[in-house]
Amino acid sequence: MIASDKDGALVIERTSGEADLDAVAELEAATFTNPWTRDMLERELRDSAVARVYVARLPGDPVAAFCTCWLVLDELHINTVAVASVYRRRGLATRLMRHIMAEAAAEGASRTTLEVRRSNEAARRLYERLGFREVAVRKNYYSQPEEDGLVLWCTLDRRRSGKLEPDPNP
Repeated sequence: MIASDKDGALVIERTSGEADLDAVAELEAATFTNPWTRDMLERELRDSAVARVYVARLPGDPVAAFCTCWLVLDELHINTVAVASVYRRRGLATRLMRHIMAEAAAEGASRTTLEVRRSNEAARRLYERLGFREVAVRKNYYSQPEEDGLVLWCTLDRRRSGKLEPDPNP
C-alpha cells in the first residue's frame, strides 16, 4: 500500500526489492552506533516472510525516513525507525509509524512492540504520543554506549480504522 499527503509531497511505501537498500543503509549508518549493513538488510528482506522495510519519500529525497519491522502473526515488531537529520522534528516519524501501524492492524495485527534506548527522549516522546507504554527494562541491552533498553507495547484498535489505543495489560 502506498500513502501520500494531500499535496502529494510525502509518499510512504513498503519496499520489497533492493532499489532503496543503499539509501536505507546509508541513513541507518548515519543514525545508529551499531547499524545494520546493506547486506544484513538485503538478507532480512530476502530470507524472511515477516520482514518489511517502509520508506518515506519527499520530493528530491527518495528515502527521507525508513522503518524496518516484522509482522509476526498478530504482532508488529518495530526494529528500527530513522529520519534524516534535516527532516527531524517535522512529524515525519509520526506519519510513518501511524501508516505502518494502521496497515499492520488492517492485516490482523492487534499489538505492536519495540525497544528504545532509555536516553532517547525524542523517540520516547514519539512512542508515548502513539500510545506505547513501558512494560519492561532490558538491562544493558544496547552497546556503544552500553545502556538499558525500554520495552514498549501498544494495542492496535482495528475497529476504529487503525486508531491506536494504549494497552492496559500488554
